Amino acid sequence: MGTNKTSGLSRRDVMKTSGQIAAASALASVAVPFVHAGGDDRIKLALVGAGGRGTGAAINALRTEKGPTELVAMADVFPQRLQGSLESIQRDATQRQQARQVQVPEDRRYIGFNAYRQAMDALRPGDVVILTTPPAFRWVHYTYAIERRLNVFMEKPITVDGGSTKRMLRVNERAEELNLKVGVGLMCRHCESRGELFRRIKDGAIGDLTLLRAYRLHGPVAFFQSLAKPDNMTHLMYQIQRFHSFLWASGGAFSDYYIHNIDECCWIKDAWPVSAQASGGRHYKTDAQGRPFVDQNFDTYSVEYTFADGAKMFLEGRCMAGCHGQFASLAHGTRGSAVISSEGHAPSRARLSRTQNPTTGNNDNIIWRAPQNEPDPYQLEWEHLMQAIRRNERYNEVRRGAEASLVCAMGRLAAHTGRVITRDQALNHEPELAPNVDRLTPESEAPLQPGSDGRYPVPRPGIVTNREY
Repeated sequence: MGTNKTSGLSRRDVMKTSGQIAAASALASVAVPFVHAGGDDRIKLALVGAGGRGTGAAINALRTEKGPTELVAMADVFPQRLQGSLESIQRDATQRQQARQVQVPEDRRYIGFNAYRQAMDALRPGDVVILTTPPAFRWVHYTYAIERRLNVFMEKPITVDGGSTKRMLRVNERAEELNLKVGVGLMCRHCESRGELFRRIKDGAIGDLTLLRAYRLHGPVAFFQSLAKPDNMTHLMYQIQRFHSFLWASGGAFSDYYIHNIDECCWIKDAWPVSAQASGGRHYKTDAQGRPFVDQNFDTYSVEYTFADGAKMFLEGRCMAGCHGQFASLAHGTRGSAVISSEGHAPSRARLSRTQNPTTGNNDNIIWRAPQNEPDPYQLEWEHLMQAIRRNERYNEVRRGAEASLVCAMGRLAAHTGRVITRDQALNHEPELAPNVDRLTPESEAPLQPGSDGRYPVPRPGIVTNREY
């Protein structure tokens, strides 16, 4: 699960960037001590980014069956978020009668823009840091994790545009040299049923794949929509707090939510698309009280991705209340079709059908169906990472995670500009959304500034075509 031969991102791609990652290149060339051999040593954890996904990842890490783990440090820019996360993690550990796994005294609860450094400094080389802040900061925090010789779990997406993708890959070269173990939160890749589906399709169960379909149709979620910031917050802190609403911080709802369906479709196809054309729009610009939404997301997205062999992948995304809902990924071949996922990420409900309608029909048409009692892929990704650490196996998912993140940026850019965007255009697109995130402080201006009317700029396809907004 830790590598992917079809990553598509070559060293030449990475070297195209003119920027240098000084911290990564300045690292001393010493190997990471193999201090956790034999499965007997306790691996210490630090959580950087204490939101909902970070909390869930920490709980999964503490539940792993691959040897003892202990949470010893946490970092965030919002103290109330850190406190709420810690309480949730403590509650879960206590319910499992493992309260001793959570050892985060007040002096190891770090707040601020440099808190990530303090949290990582509490670890030993070979321990694990969990990076779950808004994605724009991922390459910055990863750079320091490598300097500290830490193994890493990072949440998806791991980049927000072409520039940050190249930065991440430059940094990751050093992690690969040091044989650091790095997991990326695309947990569907760790699903055993999807793995069996992949093998059967590769063996020709439904012929050659010609079409993939991905759907994320539901109401507004998380920070998809945002009203004007309150007076007691700066634009920077507001955008970090509600990062799904702002493209520089997260790639928007498109990158943060659609990446799972995009990635699992590309996995089953065993390829990455080479171009995208798309449409979309903002339909609801005010709430029920007439207050304007200031986020940058489109309410609907429709993307046609094209693979090198001419096969297509269609993505339909919508965040609207009261509309038809669908959450699924499907594949079509020359001799049948497949459900990759249905009704969410887990269980997958994966199956193969002799017909072109894999979701309904006579059971005689079903070639294969996954067992319904599927292990939790969120937990499996941690079991696989910890096993690699304990056994000192090579394990680095960054290249694959970067490619999936870039495919998101490619489709998003196509929708926001109204242009056909190739993979190389997405990778080399300028300007970068937030090139100076490593220098942000609480007093900094936000990378996104409002206009004279107090609203943030939004994409205008066909009008602004050389950038997203």
